[in-house]
Amino acid sequence: MKILVLAPQPFFVSRGTPIAVRALLQVLTGAGHACDAVVYAEGSDPEIPGCRLFRVPALPGTRNMPPGFSGKKIIADMGMTAVAVRRMRRTRYDLVIAVEEAAFIAMALRPIFGVPYIYDMDSSIPEQMDDKFGLPDWLRRAIAAVEGRAARASIGAITCCRALQETVEGYAPGLPVQTLEDVTLIAPPGVAPEDCQFPEPVVMYVGNLESYQGVDLLIRGFARSCAQGASGRLVIIGGTQGHVADHARLAAELGVDDRVSLLGPRPVERIGDYLRQATIVVSPRTKGRNTPMKVYSYLDSGRPLLATRLPTHTQVLDDDIAMLVAPEPDDLARGLVALLEDPALRERLSRAAGARVAAEFSPEAYRRKLLGFLSERIVPRLASQS
Repeated sequence: MKILVLAPQPFFVSRGTPIAVRALLQVLTGAGHACDAVVYAEGSDPEIPGCRLFRVPALPGTRNMPPGFSGKKIIADMGMTAVAVRRMRRTRYDLVIAVEEAAFIAMALRPIFGVPYIYDMDSSIPEQMDDKFGLPDWLRRAIAAVEGRAARASIGAITCCRALQETVEGYAPGLPVQTLEDVTLIAPPGVAPEDCQFPEPVVMYVGNLESYQGVDLLIRGFARSCAQGASGRLVIIGGTQGHVADHARLAAELGVDDRVSLLGPRPVERIGDYLRQATIVVSPRTKGRNTPMKVYSYLDSGRPLLATRLPTHTQVLDDDIAMLVAPEPDDLARGLVALLEDPALRERLSRAAGARVAAEFSPEAYRRKLLGFLSERIVPRLASQS
């Protein structure tokens, strides 16, 4: 098939949704589909054979695009609409795969160009905006109504977790939906990073430092574990300069700045080399329902995972493969102390996690699910509409 992918993100940059888009394009082109992708201006070319990139112009005010909803995205999405129209005028596509809010663009253009689309829901827009801004109920319902309309107008949907699959099924009962969990990003071992060599046991977080990630909760819980006599160093990888400075101030206020290392962003290709320096890996997220991409690499790291006992995690994690704690500092400290003091517990959880990844969250499982969904559920619907 000739497929147009609308991905309203910087591409390629080493963070959640762009990484998922890269995986999607690699599987599609690897299966012989010809893909064009419309992406934002920022980012590097991942050089995927069989995929052409078309970038939205670098419009004023759209540099340094943050994750999630922002005014910058509204401006950039107007440019994306114009580029999508240009591509559809020049090329007859069999299918559009529209990521996140690009589904609204695909929905608007379908009556004009007649190209059906798959809604690739990596997050629920009203939920994401409510978590970030605290929307009034009427506005949240209005945005959800538009999101539901985009789901019902699609030919099928892809989600990254079961919670989002349930959201789509609530909007559009009977619509073909496939959950494609993210996969591990760990590469074969390289050189151990010189900036992550510590004599103490390392508690490691990798990811952005937006408020919903709960890194402030992590620092508070770590400080309480230190007060209880636990030995360890908290290493935080990722974040903008502003977020790094904010969390450094919090560590200083809590008196643990000498035991907290904020390394800033590091290349995604080296995530495995950093995780191998950890004793414990952590996902302290406090909001949202979609499972953090980092969780799959954590599970594959050979290190025990501590995570908050919230739906964002429990739709993938359970007590057999992770230390689950309440999203509050005292219980997070309890979990850290338990893992730091019990090597047998660490070994049991990490072994079980590795087995789960191999069975359910491998790159091959992702490929099988995506291509099976297209061939078994989407292609027949395309044929019936032609």
